[in-house]
Amino acid sequence: MARTSGSVRLGYALSSEEHGPLDLVAQAQRAEESGFAFALISDHFHPWVGTQGQSPFVWSVLGGIAVRTERLRVGTGVTCPTIRVHPAIVAQAAATAASMLPGRFFFGVGTGENLNEHILGDRWPPAFVRREMLREAVEVIRELWRGELTSHRGAHFTVENARLYTLPDRPPEIMVAAGGREATELAGQIGDGLVATAPDDELVSTFNDAGGEGKPTFAQLTVCWAEDEDDAVSTALEVWPNAGLRGTLNQELPLPSHFEQAAQMVSRDDITKSVVCGPDQEQHRAAIQGYIDAGFDHVYVHQVGRDQDGFFRFYEREILPSFS
Repeated sequence: MARTSGSVRLGYALSSEEHGPLDLVAQAQRAEESGFAFALISDHFHPWVGTQGQSPFVWSVLGGIAVRTERLRVGTGVTCPTIRVHPAIVAQAAATAASMLPGRFFFGVGTGENLNEHILGDRWPPAFVRREMLREAVEVIRELWRGELTSHRGAHFTVENARLYTLPDRPPEIMVAAGGREATELAGQIGDGLVATAPDDELVSTFNDAGGEGKPTFAQLTVCWAEDEDDAVSTALEVWPNAGLRGTLNQELPLPSHFEQAAQMVSRDDITKSVVCGPDQEQHRAAIQGYIDAGFDHVYVHQVGRDQDGFFRFYEREILPSFS
């Protein structure tokens, strides 16, 4: 059953691939002032393509956001806690972030992308192994968040005599990203919520049936606001051409240069099918409503390009009041 527009919470996507650390901190503060309820910040080692141009260390940026905001809920969108960084280290990082953002931090996790996870020379495993690794990693993280001396020897990870001393009053919620059936079932089984990138009602149904009923469901909407629609399409095609890629390329390609080569096949029409471009307020509202109709109760909006101020003014005036 579709929710009414008033039952959704709108958030903002902090795009680490496009913006430097101080800009991201300032954008989080601006999002809070504008009335967005929450934000998710991407956790990458590389941007998708070179024109995006950034990729700061997310845990440092979260420290800056913690001291510049007061109400905004913030989560990683999302962290891969399995290959590039051991889950014990990620558990410590997330616990510290939650301590700096008391009651405001949630931890988004996923199986990751080769783009970020190959950098230490580790093998990029097949999808079913990545799901196994994520399940075990979440077990390790939750075990360490108990604050007790912990040892773990599993199929993928080892922890010996480790204890976390800096912990929040309550452990953060773990939201699990998913795009296919198997990953969505895993999210329902081990997660405190779902993170997705498409208005797919089957994902929500699968998540609910696998144990996610009543848990929050987050989804990212990508837009490129500009005064002129053609300019917006041009910006999105230049800065975020990966929006037009299909299949499993996002998980499998290892380098930004490979995404740039694949993006040469992405057309302006491909972009307009994936990104809401331009100043038409009805298009923005309809796109958000599409996620609500699919069953999502949290929609966070990613504005492509440098003009974040114009986007904030537009959403403050035209969009946020419609969903308050």
